[in-house]
Amino acid sequence: MKYNDTCPLEQVTCCQEVPEHHDPVEAAGAPFQPGHVLDGRFRISEILSRSGMGTIFKAEDTRNGNQPVAIKVPHLEYESDPNFFSRFQREERIGLELNHPFILKFIPVEDKSRPYIVTEYLKGCTLEHMLKAMRPLPEKDALKIASLICEALQHMHDHGVVHRDLKPQNIMICCDGTIRIMDFGIARDDVSRRITRMGNSSSMGTPDYMAPEQVRGKRADKRTDLYNLGALLYEMLTGAVPFQNDNPWAALNARVTGDPVAPRKLNPELSAQAEEIVLRALQREPADRYPSAAAMKAEIDTVDHVRVSGLADRLQEPQPWAPGLFQRPWVLAAAMLSPLLVAVVVLSFLLLRRHVGSP
Repeated sequence: MKYNDTCPLEQVTCCQEVPEHHDPVEAAGAPFQPGHVLDGRFRISEILSRSGMGTIFKAEDTRNGNQPVAIKVPHLEYESDPNFFSRFQREERIGLELNHPFILKFIPVEDKSRPYIVTEYLKGCTLEHMLKAMRPLPEKDALKIASLICEALQHMHDHGVVHRDLKPQNIMICCDGTIRIMDFGIARDDVSRRITRMGNSSSMGTPDYMAPEQVRGKRADKRTDLYNLGALLYEMLTGAVPFQNDNPWAALNARVTGDPVAPRKLNPELSAQAEEIVLRALQREPADRYPSAAAMKAEIDTVDHVRVSGLADRLQEPQPWAPGLFQRPWVLAAAMLSPLLVAVVVLSFLLLRRHVGSP
């Protein structure tokens, strides 16, 4: 695939004059304060964001001409958690493996005094911020953004990486007219798939964009990313997520039992071809989606020639949600474990009685 990395969003109306935006963050409680030099190399200049898991700083790389970088530092309480530390290491390993103009660039660092990840610093705003200011996006603009995401996804998939959490917060619209896919915190690659037993992948992801197989706890693959992108494109084109519901459990149930509202019912100005692309990406069965990101990009780039197969006329209403279907997994776990627990108790009793009765 030929990469178009020379200001590809130049002609995209909604991406002109992109602001450099991030929400203000208080410095109190942060592991570093502006002016601190981390490992004698990175001079902290600003706190960009903070989550329940860590803090992201803007810094200057003093060994590289004071080039601005971003540094992701986990909270101290998570550094000693083996599962979190393994995930953090995996995120950095995957990021260093990838090299594409539309994927966040990771910077290798040796001899760290504590866990942290260094990446390029991006000027711009997230797609989430853009959608707060304008929704829906013009069809041409939304399709162009989706096309660039497809390019990045194809590169990832060619290298055995599945992102598993595409959403507006993880897409950066940059001031230089490019995009970046970010946050590989729950991504999987060939190495981690060899470590994890088949069928044990977690149903991780963000509920509004999760694929049905993620909801069911099944293994995610490249077609899962295409579903996530389909949900993202649906939102860009209609201004709403595919399964709008104030009850998250009902929304999860809807995506495994039915189809979303046809995009053109929410935005009558959409072309039938754009609707066809979205609905194919959002097919519940992975085999019914596009076979690759490159195949999806090919249709996006030639939208006027897309054959309309009538997917919008065959949509099924989701089945009613029954309380407790997803939100009480302990009930299912107890039901599965109870026979085993009974067997353990009986066996223990028999062994104890034999021990007591022995001379």
